[in-house]
Formats: sequence, C-alpha cells, structure tokens
Amino acid sequence: MGICSRRHFLLTICVLQLIATIERQVFDFLGFMWAPILVNFFNIIFVILGFFGAFQYRPRYIISYCVWNTLWLGWNIFIICFYLNVGILDKDSDILNLGTGSFSWWHVNGPGCKAVYDVMEPELFRPARPTNVTDCVLDYEVIEILHAATQCVLGFMAIVGGICLSKVFLEEDDSFDFVGGDDFGLAGHTPLHPITN
Repeated sequence: MGICSRRHFLLTICVLQLIATIERQVFDFLGFMWAPILVNFFNIIFVILGFFGAFQYRPRYIISYCVWNTLWLGWNIFIICFYLNVGILDKDSDILNLGTGSFSWWHVNGPGCKAVYDVMEPELFRPARPTNVTDCVLDYEVIEILHAATQCVLGFMAIVGGICLSKVFLEEDDSFDFVGGDDFGLAGHTPLHPITN
C-alpha cells in the first residue's frame, strides 16, 4: 500500500466523518441536545485538521486528529451506553441536554412516529415532551445508536489510517538528506570558515 493510497484512504475517511458529523449536528440542533452539539463542533474542527494534515503532509496534525478520534470513540461508546440504559445511565435524564429538558429530535419525528402530548401541564421554558409515541418504524434509541456506531466505525478507521500515514510521513522526514549532507539544517547559510581550494 503506497503513501498515495494511504493518503486517499484517510482523506476519504475524513470526508465521510465530516458528512456524518454535520448530519448528526443538524438533528442535534433540531432537538436542542447541547452536549452533543458541543462535542460535534469539536469533531468537525479536528476532522478538518486531520484532512489538512493528510493533504499537506503534516504528521502533527494527523497525530492530534488521531488523539481526538480516541476521545471521539469514547464519546460515541458513551452515547451507545446512554441510549441502552447501561449501568446507572438513564436515557430519560438531562445529561445530554444539559438540564434544558429537551430530547432527541428522533423521539417524535422518527419514521412513522405519532406523538401524543399532554397539553394539561405546559411548561414555559421546556419543550413539550410527549406522553406517548406510537407506530415508530425505528425507535429513536435505535437511530441514535446507529449514528453513534457509524461514528465509532469511522473513528476507528481514522485512527488506524492516521497512525499508518503519520508513521510514513515521520519516516520520510527522518530519511530526508539536506543539501550538502551534514549541514544539520543550515542549508543556505554561509559557513563560519572559508572554503579554500
């Protein structure tokens, strides 16, 4: 596998991650899920950084992108556990919305979903949460888990691709021979002693 195909692999993963994260960001904005909005924003920044790192042969950018993707993997595993109610996590809690009472946009607007609201007790600053949602083709938990699982797969591939590509870039940097051989990076500078014939 040549350096060009490794670059193209990582660039492709970056583009797919960017598309998937922007799509996820849109639906998190529609549901006012503030913690995911914030984390998605950082992911968009680091994906762009990784893209430019691969495009412009910058191994430090790629390494920071790989470190972020490790954190991103952890976040998405947390999201999967959150919607599966693993351990003490409760999908009905206010962890992801930072106490605003909002909920996943997919909860009410999923494919085929019909929501029933209790209009007897409206709250002024909190969105109306449905009392019952029926006829959903896919429950909102499944949709959120699929989003997170897709990000986990892309994040893992990004880490592997980023490590391979940054290793190649760093090896290439180490083997580079400056003009003059042993000038230790001082090419273009006048020597301290004159050269005589």
